[in-house]
Amino acid sequence: MRRTFFFILIVALLGGCSLAPTYTRPEAPVPASWPASSGPQADNTKQAAADVPWKEFIVDEKLQKVVGLALSNNRDLRVAALNVQRTQALYRIQRAELLPSVNAGAVFSKERVPGILSGSGQPKTTELYNVNVGISQWEIDLFGRIRNLSDAALEQFFAVEQARASAQIALVAEVANVYLALAADRENLKLAQSTLETQQETYEMIRRRAEVGASSDLDLRQAQTRADAARVDIARYTSQVALDENALRLLVGSPVPPELLPDALDDVAAPRDFTPGLPSEVLQRRPDILQAEAQLRAAHANIGAARAAFFPRIALTTSIGTTSDQLSGLFTSGSETWSFIPQIVMPIFDARTWAAYDVTKVDREIALAQYEKAIQAGFREVADTLAQRETLGDQLRAQQSLVEASEVGYRLSDARYTRGIDSYLRVLDAQRSLYSAQQGLIVVRLARLANLVTLYKVLGGGAL
Repeated sequence: MRRTFFFILIVALLGGCSLAPTYTRPEAPVPASWPASSGPQADNTKQAAADVPWKEFIVDEKLQKVVGLALSNNRDLRVAALNVQRTQALYRIQRAELLPSVNAGAVFSKERVPGILSGSGQPKTTELYNVNVGISQWEIDLFGRIRNLSDAALEQFFAVEQARASAQIALVAEVANVYLALAADRENLKLAQSTLETQQETYEMIRRRAEVGASSDLDLRQAQTRADAARVDIARYTSQVALDENALRLLVGSPVPPELLPDALDDVAAPRDFTPGLPSEVLQRRPDILQAEAQLRAAHANIGAARAAFFPRIALTTSIGTTSDQLSGLFTSGSETWSFIPQIVMPIFDARTWAAYDVTKVDREIALAQYEKAIQAGFREVADTLAQRETLGDQLRAQQSLVEASEVGYRLSDARYTRGIDSYLRVLDAQRSLYSAQQGLIVVRLARLANLVTLYKVLGGGAL
């Protein structure tokens, strides 16, 4: 019996094979280079964004602390981490199917047999004690069915781990973007408040001039409209700042200390810039693409498990123990018992087996399409970010020039109005142009900083 048991054990450990198709990484369905150059190279290092921890990317100390709070308290990221633990436990369950389940049992039975059945004509009471250790229904994985299911579970674990990394990357980028938006809106609020103060002073000056007949009532009403427009902007940006703070609080998962919040974009140090590498290098580092590839590998393993269902299954049940009619005689000589029950199941016809096999093949095609789509989506995200970066520098320089020109135009118009050369309408137009240009400068500066954050995200950075 022992020789037979060890023979089957050796066959199970050494003779198992896998019927899963050989996995080869599909060719990426995207061009070999980005559709546009990467523009000015702000970072001359060759380090990939995926290898740069977020603390090295975000150099602003206050923003670093806010992101750190988010990584510790954000509930979505916490759920993603718990999903990793759950999937890891599921993998261990599936992996354990490869090993026999050894159980120990003890049985006591007491039975009364009537005289008509006892053989002696007298009633008889019998007692039986049994202790055994054994294996119950252990499938010997000759054709790799269990091993392929285990491989599929392992790939699913890898996929969930990459999903957690994607969630962290998204969280780092979202916190940074909301933080920058809060800085921009607070700066817009300060600009609106400063504009209101200027308009109030202008209104009081024109009112005094109107009282002595030096300015018309039309000029007074036009000055009032500009002051009222500034009040509207103050109310709007006050509301937007509150919304930004609420969004940041939700992302962080806890109240953000006021001293960590920015007052303006100038208070936030620009994040690190990156030079994109080749698409074939960049896209294979993104967690979402690695997640899709892990799911594709799992689909290949499931095909192997479905193929193994067409072959015989060998299950083994065995036990070794001792039995006695007295408790004191359990472990005496001659009380040993054993059983050895191998079972072979040969599939003859089961239409469900073929249908299940077809399902696994379709699942592989679905996983392949999803993997290719993930690569294409990643390529577009990087290309879009690079295309935006191409023009942001020019936009910023042009907007700064526009602000400077508008400031000069406003000063000249105001001087001409004060001297009575021009009407107040020209001053009003100059004020409106300057205010609009200043707001536009804040928008472009915010877009430039947000573009750096987005570039780091789409290049796969932020998981470390």
